[in-house]
Amino acid sequence: MNVRHSLQKWLLRDPIRYHGIHADLVSSRSGLTLEQYLWKSIRISIVSGILFAILGYMVSEFFAQEVRSGKGVYNVLNLQLPGSLTLLSSPTVVVSASVVVSFDVGAYITFLLLLRLPRIEKNNRSVKINLTLHNAVAYMYAMRRGGAELMTIFYAISENAPIYGEVALEFRQITRDVDYFGSDVLTAIRHLSETTPSSKLKDFLEDLLSVIGGGGDLSEFLASRVRLYQEEARFEQKQFLTILSMVAESYVTLFVAGPLFLIIIMVVMGMLGGSAVLQLSLVIYAIMPIGSLIFILLIDLISGRAEKAERFVRAKELNTYADVQRIKKTGEKPLFDQLGKYDKIRTLTNYISHPFESFVNDVNHTLYITVPVAIIYLILVIENIPYYADPELFIEVINAHIVIALLIVLVPYAIFYEIWARKVKGIQVMIPDFLERMAGINRVGLTIAQAIGIMVNTNLGLLSYEIRRIKRDMDWGANFSEALMRFEQRISTASIARTVTLITKASEMSGQIGEVLAIAASDAKMSETLKKERLAEMFIYTAIVYLSFFVFLFVVAVLTTQFLPVLAHIGTTGISGAGPLSGIGSVPVKAFDRLLYHACLIQALFSGLIAGQMGEASLAAGVKHSCILLIIALVTFSFIIVI
Repeated sequence: MNVRHSLQKWLLRDPIRYHGIHADLVSSRSGLTLEQYLWKSIRISIVSGILFAILGYMVSEFFAQEVRSGKGVYNVLNLQLPGSLTLLSSPTVVVSASVVVSFDVGAYITFLLLLRLPRIEKNNRSVKINLTLHNAVAYMYAMRRGGAELMTIFYAISENAPIYGEVALEFRQITRDVDYFGSDVLTAIRHLSETTPSSKLKDFLEDLLSVIGGGGDLSEFLASRVRLYQEEARFEQKQFLTILSMVAESYVTLFVAGPLFLIIIMVVMGMLGGSAVLQLSLVIYAIMPIGSLIFILLIDLISGRAEKAERFVRAKELNTYADVQRIKKTGEKPLFDQLGKYDKIRTLTNYISHPFESFVNDVNHTLYITVPVAIIYLILVIENIPYYADPELFIEVINAHIVIALLIVLVPYAIFYEIWARKVKGIQVMIPDFLERMAGINRVGLTIAQAIGIMVNTNLGLLSYEIRRIKRDMDWGANFSEALMRFEQRISTASIARTVTLITKASEMSGQIGEVLAIAASDAKMSETLKKERLAEMFIYTAIVYLSFFVFLFVVAVLTTQFLPVLAHIGTTGISGAGPLSGIGSVPVKAFDRLLYHACLIQALFSGLIAGQMGEASLAAGVKHSCILLIIALVTFSFIIVI
């Protein structure tokens, strides 16, 4: 602990130097003080320095052995070191110096990167806040139109963090300052404007303070901000698509064309002998998957994770009559246990009688069946394969069956996900029209419940069925908010969750919510427009991924069918034993066949996932692309190339 305090005292001698890091830690909501973070960074830097020192030792020892064997730069000028420096030029001293320098460089670089990490996290939070700020402001406007006070609005948004994300977490800073630190509303808002990572939210809060201080119309201010942010969202999407396009082009260059270039070089190297098989294995089994995963994480980082929304049900215990003596009846527990067993049996019966519906509602349920089936399939295949002394022959036989087992898992997942996605898309496309019609009906004086009764007879595609279910729930005794929440649970998407939350809160505050419905319709229409623009913009890159894979597959097929068979039949007769082609007869052709086949499979899997993530912002959407590319690779290598 003394060492820790000494280091902290040394680092904090210049507080201005680390003032920016402290501000970044606060804005990123890391939960760490500056002293804690610096001490943690020092420990990680020491560990990193040790790893760099080990690497430096290995590299310097390799060069030292080369020098001892007489290799290196020839001293043409016959320069001689002074006698006093002879000891310093010994390999042992050089290795020791390399270890020390490697430790210092590794620790220093790691420490600098860790000092930059809070700023990176701050910028990530800023992007996430900007993505949902217009939704949160629309929610604030809906509550304000109903007459809610400002703190009530902040409390309501803070409780909806699963729906409004980072914006709700930011507003929790206001409720925290008011509840626990005794601040007034204006002071809490001002403090948040000083610490928030989002410049857009900062401007919004400063303008909000001006309106409150000047006695302006808060409802009109929120309405104008909703429209302004909706207009800005399209410009921000264009910037995002530009960055995403650059990432897509980088992926095609680095991890489609790049590995293909390396494969060709290493196959030629294998013709001359050497360790080309090991190097090619490193490229295919390590560099290609790891590089693709890095690009997946990069796309996820710049675009944000797929939106998810989850509504939590809060249970409240009523203690109004806690002082009244209560008599507990005995003998009812078996009845409740029987009801619990009935509910479990009914759930299982519904899954068995309607399995496809269960798979569509939650595509992960397919894995409960497909994964065991794939494992059983592989076990049966392995048990029925004859014994092969050559491991390459065994791998060649089982290769196709492993791909088939993978397809057994992925194909049903992709099919049911696509069914669910098309269903949700069909509903979301009609949401703006539904909200606009509801707004028009509400403006003429009818209630929301009456508007739902009228909307039952309209033709809104897939949404019409859900409207009828909402009307049926209301006929059976549920109020409008409860019926909408059940609709949200059935669809379970972030955009619908935000729309339902907005409408239910507005309807609770006031019966006349035509203006709120109009803004919700505009917001939903803008979201659908942005999705269509992204899909259209990224379609070209999805096509490029497919074309790049076909080029990759074509080149690999040419190598497999035209180049490697020639090497397999070339003997060493008439070739000088010391010549550059002396290793042709020992080329491991089957190993190269296996590696090239696996390269195509790995490329198919990851290219499909990245295509889905770029085009539809979801890895699950890329499973169908992976299945298509895997089937093409399987058919090509199992039938076309063999023939």
